[in-house]
Parts: sequence; structure tokens; C-alpha cells
Amino acid sequence: MKTKNLNGYFNIVGSNIKKYRECRGLSQRQLSDKLALLGVTLYNSDISRIEQHTLFIRDFEQKAICKVLDITSEQLFENTDQYF
Repeated sequence: MKTKNLNGYFNIVGSNIKKYRECRGLSQRQLSDKLALLGVTLYNSDISRIEQHTLFIRDFEQKAICKVLDITSEQLFENTDQYF
């Protein structure tokens, strides 16, 4: 089965996740721990790969990340037109 991607990117929100995580003063480990409290298992290495656009991100993971980072879905997808 061939893995689908967009011009080599497996997600388009990784940069925004990194931006807002750093704005909140959270490490990748801290974000991972907060997500675990919501029942979402993403290891800090997974978050690193998401931020590098090399890991798919599921819709429920996006929703949980928005909740933890206190951002909207619109903020998560801001400035992503560059990937198209």
C-alpha cells in the first residue's frame, strides 16, 4: 500500500503546532503528557515527526492538540496554502 502525501508532506499543520507549542512554552514532552490526559497517545517523538511534516495526524489528534494549545482549527490551518 502506497502512503499518500501532499508534495512529500504527510501533514500541513506541523509548523503551526510547533509555533503554538513554543508560544505556550511547552516542550514536546509536555505536550505529549497533556495529550495523554485527554486519552490521546502521542509520544514526544511523534510530535517531533508531526512538526517535521513526516507523520500523519488524525482528526482526533488535531482536535486534542487544539484543545491543549488553546487554539482554534482555523489557527491550526493558518498559512497552509503554501503546501498546495
